[in-house]
Amino acid sequence: MKISKAFLLGSAYHWEQMPAPELPELGFIGRSNVGKSSLINSLVGRRLAYTSNTPGKTRLMHFYMVNHQCVLVDLPGYGYAKVSQADRAFWEDRLRRYLCERPNLACALHLIDARHGPLENDLEMAAWMWEQDIRRCAILTKVDKISKNAVAKTVSSTSSLLRLDRSLVFPVSAEKGTGRDELWRHLLAQKPVSKD
Repeated sequence: MKISKAFLLGSAYHWEQMPAPELPELGFIGRSNVGKSSLINSLVGRRLAYTSNTPGKTRLMHFYMVNHQCVLVDLPGYGYAKVSQADRAFWEDRLRRYLCERPNLACALHLIDARHGPLENDLEMAAWMWEQDIRRCAILTKVDKISKNAVAKTVSSTSSLLRLDRSLVFPVSAEKGTGRDELWRHLLAQKPVSKD
């Protein structure tokens, strides 16, 4: 996909601060430091989202407009321990509310570190999304760090563990650009599902 325009549409701490729901949104979720911001930057071909080596830095929901076609949403990560229980509960509530109630959410992109595969809190999140019937796909990040044989095995196991068809598990590398075009083709075909 050729990116002619990509910019920060807005950031939100509270629900009412989110941009008006117009274009299809693609929500990036996953453990802290799994590579959400890096993948967004790779998809748009420029440094747009803030990246950090310190887990748990994303505290806001960031909305990035792409080509006036769709909005990529960088959501706070889960699984980091160095925050208070109250903060963790606050963001878990925001994340789950976004996934259940955002009317223009077209797909939830569940990012999994390919080096480890789905961990316990990844499985918990996947089970909850499956129960809520949220449209989703899995993104295996950092596949450049493991062998091709290991990638194939992780795709297969992730598909099974997350209850997803293998065609909905995308191995990618933000650093090398691996899988970017295939992922874009899938994302652009997604349309919001009625929340009624």
